[in-house]
Amino acid sequence: MTPQPLPLDGFRVVDYSHFLAGPYVGRCLAALGAEVIKVERPTQGDAGRRHPYFIDGQSGYFLQQNMGKRGLCVDMKDARGAELMRRLADSADVFVENYRPGTLSRLGLGYEALAARNPALVYCSVSAYGHTGPDAHRAGFGLIAEAKSGIMQMIGSPGEAPPLLRIALGDMYTGIHAVASICAALLGRTRSGRGQHIDLALYDCLVSMHEYAVQCYTLSGGVEVPVQTGHDLPTSTLYGLFSARDGHLVIAAQVDDAWQRFARLAGGDAFAADPRFRDAAGRNAHRGEILPVARAWVAAHTVAECLAALEANDVPAARVQRIDEVLADPQIIERGMLVEQQHPVLGTIRLPNLPFRLSACDTTCRTPAPLLGQHNRGIAASLGFASDEIDAMEHDGVLYAEPAARAVPA
Repeated sequence: MTPQPLPLDGFRVVDYSHFLAGPYVGRCLAALGAEVIKVERPTQGDAGRRHPYFIDGQSGYFLQQNMGKRGLCVDMKDARGAELMRRLADSADVFVENYRPGTLSRLGLGYEALAARNPALVYCSVSAYGHTGPDAHRAGFGLIAEAKSGIMQMIGSPGEAPPLLRIALGDMYTGIHAVASICAALLGRTRSGRGQHIDLALYDCLVSMHEYAVQCYTLSGGVEVPVQTGHDLPTSTLYGLFSARDGHLVIAAQVDDAWQRFARLAGGDAFAADPRFRDAAGRNAHRGEILPVARAWVAAHTVAECLAALEANDVPAARVQRIDEVLADPQIIERGMLVEQQHPVLGTIRLPNLPFRLSACDTTCRTPAPLLGQHNRGIAASLGFASDEIDAMEHDGVLYAEPAARAVPA
């Protein structure tokens, strides 16, 4: 197939965000071809730069979420810096921010101010609660949204405090909704000629993620409230986590055909033929008789033995893998889910790729995250600032670059 340009080639994005949700949006847009300019403040930059894992003073957290971007570090308190930011916003197709509502309006970078100058601008705000409602003013992180959304209350074992999710579900899920919304707004702009404000809340996105709990509660008239179930789902027998002699695996044999194959394997023909287990309702009603048989079969074998038998019988199953096993998995390697980059300080680094797979273009980002202020001069020049003006801004600290950035060719 003839290669095509990346879908967002030619679009300029201003990424005025920090930590995770906003930077992740910018990273995705960069992978899809947009020119993404990461804007930071002197002298510390994005707070994500101070988040582990660290190597030689560089944050892997920052490197992962900011690859493929150009870096601008500007002091907005100086009139020259404020003018530079206004010109940058005027030149942009998209502006991404994830500060508490009202914060950027006080800097003159709110949607109303920027859209008055650039009506075609698509302005995306990501916050904990959104820009409306009684909690809009409150600060929040993914952890807060996970707790309030009802998701945390449903995980873990009955009677125990819910565990923390070790992935940033709220930030990443909201981030990809932002990417979808931005692309839709850009498409709509081709007809209307105007941009718009996208207001995304972590809390909203996680509530929308409930594929079962909300409709279970509303359609039961408020009777059914999903609770912690531990290692399996009472409404999907057999579907859950099981312990083998040397580790853990999950088995998904909740549909009739897969159940029959698993039942013969674990309990024999008579067990599989039991009329009480013929359909999902029956299996759920009699899970107290099914689970001991399933657990005993798994416990009698190693993980590898279980998986071989389940694979041979076409029963979906998988080992519960550690991260080192994930990164060595031939499937992940074949799918290119690790990207190798050359970093000016660290040399060769490997980071997670994005899952975008387009048939006519490669979205793998080979450009590392920028050093703080790495592209100041080029960006300022593209906005019409003369060389002597840029020199003066550098001298006065209006444009700031970390020492390592100054040593990198522009």
